Amino acid sequence: MSITTRFAPSPTGYLHVGGARTALFSWLYARKHGGQFILRIEDTDLERSTQESVNAILEGMAWLGLDYDAGPFYQTHHFDRYKEIIQQLLDQGDAYYCYCSKDELEQLRTEQMANKEKPRYNGKCRELVGRDESREAVIRFKNPVDGVVTIPDLVKGEIVVGNKELDDLIIARADGTPTYNLTVVVDDMDMKVTHVIRGDDHINNTPRQMNILKALDAELPQYAHLPMILGADGARLSKRHGAVSVMQFRDDGYLPDALLNYLVRLGWSHGDQEIFTLDEMVAYFELEDVNVSASTFNMEKLLWLNHQYIMNSDPAHVARHLSWHIGQLGLDPTQGPDLVDMVKAQRERSKTLVEMANSSIYFYKEFESYDEKAVKKNFTAGTDEILAQLRDRLTALVDWQAEPLHQVIVDLAADLDLNMGKVAQPLRVAICGSAVSPAIDVTLTLLGREKTLVRLERAIDFIKN
Repeated sequence: MSITTRFAPSPTGYLHVGGARTALFSWLYARKHGGQFILRIEDTDLERSTQESVNAILEGMAWLGLDYDAGPFYQTHHFDRYKEIIQQLLDQGDAYYCYCSKDELEQLRTEQMANKEKPRYNGKCRELVGRDESREAVIRFKNPVDGVVTIPDLVKGEIVVGNKELDDLIIARADGTPTYNLTVVVDDMDMKVTHVIRGDDHINNTPRQMNILKALDAELPQYAHLPMILGADGARLSKRHGAVSVMQFRDDGYLPDALLNYLVRLGWSHGDQEIFTLDEMVAYFELEDVNVSASTFNMEKLLWLNHQYIMNSDPAHVARHLSWHIGQLGLDPTQGPDLVDMVKAQRERSKTLVEMANSSIYFYKEFESYDEKAVKKNFTAGTDEILAQLRDRLTALVDWQAEPLHQVIVDLAADLDLNMGKVAQPLRVAICGSAVSPAIDVTLTLLGREKTLVRLERAIDFIKN
């Protein structure tokens, strides 16, 4: 059997963490089994769906690198098909027109709750025949009243729901637009989706959708309902827990690889392994290994993981993502050191790419002032003379590379009978504006001869005055 999975977000907001994990698990399962992964935009909620949200979803998928084999398909382009299926259900006697008003339904609900009954439609219009054109009507699916629906869930195990627990859901609104449970069924059927992988908040929809599929004599997909993601307080992850938008993680300096690695471990495991390449995820992933219980999102763990990826990934890969962050600071990443060399120099001390970019600004433009604490500690009396000698020796240096640069500092310290820090630290403050930078020889190499000598001259004048 050829495997087909789908990711079907509603464009009513950004691509959030839970959606991204669903997309990842669906993508992994398709890639693992040589199948097809489809992106479908469920935009039939015309009031809430926006193009901005569509763009955010597509941007998030692209940043994560979750490529799709087909799509994006938009449900609003398929209204004719949905109407065709609704008419088929009416003709078969598996759907009917319901004329009950909102007031009637609300009164029914109030009475049922007062009687401690489960609120559900009572089937008042179920046996009516034909269509009374003088009255506004929705269309309901005629759900079976006997028997059970058995969901052989690939994550949660067998789930059994009695049909008497399910009411006759609306499949078309009074204005003729189809509802979610109808459009999903038609799309999954037409797209030949074999595995529906989604959050467990959809479990209540699944038996209803299965009954519609059975009425259409369609092949049932296999279902896998993923446990929810919780915040540190045990509540369902939401905006109040911080960055839950995928693109917010990009903006905050996370690598997509690190986020994917973290997401795959939210509910899935492979032994005690913590860090996975994407190829390893594909090789090891199985739905049967997904945990049944909810997972807790831990920002500290993600930050640790991001640092591991920054330190251990191909520097060229990290540099490609760093370039965007340099640009966000209003700087041109080509007007400075080679970004790959920059990553190698800064990765040990940078947990995020935002940190790396901010700590690299002085390589691209002049700093406006020196750090006061660094000045007080390192620009003491006589420091200008040390820097002047450094300037002269560096001016005469032919080979501007780390090793000879290091040797200049060592030799000057020896000649002046000073420990190396008494030379290197004032030099660091002079060229960086603060007492923090990569190794001083690496910093000098990245900054280059011209900027180094100009900044040394500036520091000498600053100390003298």
